Formats: sequence, C-alpha cells, structure tokens
Amino acid sequence: MKDPQAPYQLLETEGIRYQRFDHPAVYTCAEASMLAPIPDSLASKNLFLKAGKTGRYLLLCLPASARLDLKALGEILAIKSLGFASAERLLATLGLTPGAVSLLAVINDSAGLVDVIIDKTVAQQDTILCHPLVNTSTLAINTGDLLRFLDSCDHTPRVMSLPCMPI
Repeated sequence: MKDPQAPYQLLETEGIRYQRFDHPAVYTCAEASMLAPIPDSLASKNLFLKAGKTGRYLLLCLPASARLDLKALGEILAIKSLGFASAERLLATLGLTPGAVSLLAVINDSAGLVDVIIDKTVAQQDTILCHPLVNTSTLAINTGDLLRFLDSCDHTPRVMSLPCMPI
C-alpha cells in the first residue's frame, strides 16, 4: 500500500473538511450495509475496471443498489473488452487491495492511467462516502469538495448516467 496519510494531507492542503467514521473492515456493499448508516449520504460502491488492451483503467462510483451493465458501458465508451481489473493491477495502479477501492485513491495514480466516472445519481448527492485507502474507515465529504480533490490530483471526473439495473 502507498502512503495511507496522503489523502488526509491533500484534504488538509485543499482545506477540505470531512467526517471520519471508523468501523470493522468491510469488503462488500452487503457488509457495509450492516454498519450504522451515515447521515445525509447515499450508499455507493466503487469499481476498478480494465479498459481492454489499452493499458488504461476506469474507476467508477455508482449507487450501491445498482448493478452495472458492463457490456452497455463498453458500447457507450467504445471500449471493446471492458472487465474487472485484477487485484494485482489494483495494487500496482492505485496501491489498494480489494474492499478498499475509493475515489481518493487517484492520489496514487501518478502514471495517469485511471479515468474517473461518477454516476449522475451519486454526483447529485450533497455528500459522497469514500474509504481513505483502507476499508476500516469511511470519510463523508461534500461532493463539491471531493470534485475539487479529484481535480487537484489531475483526475477531473466524467459525470454521466451509468447503464445500471437495480439489484
């Protein structure tokens, strides 16, 4: 894992306030749903995808209650072979292990290989929840401030309606 303090340092540098909630390790949305709800937030999930043989990756943020249609997304983005990246690629690219995937991890993408896409439903919320590179804490961050964090990491996200179905 890369420096676990890096997101906190950048949040402080950017003057971004957050609420931190510590909890037992969670690896899935189902496990996270068993925790006490965080006020004024929508449960979301983050997916790390490999964009075919392009050498690029996608970091998606979508509602936890939605199931992404990978085939439809590939068609929309004109990516022929879109699939989940391996745990090894996740570690090498973002310094994360499964269960800790987070928008804040773009701070570790120094090679600029990751494109961020946030579902419109999530982007319209006042607050977005993010793991701070570990799955034992969750940060509640104002959506506008989180977008500013992503911009400061040179990862301005694309906001779009992802092709999803309810679970």
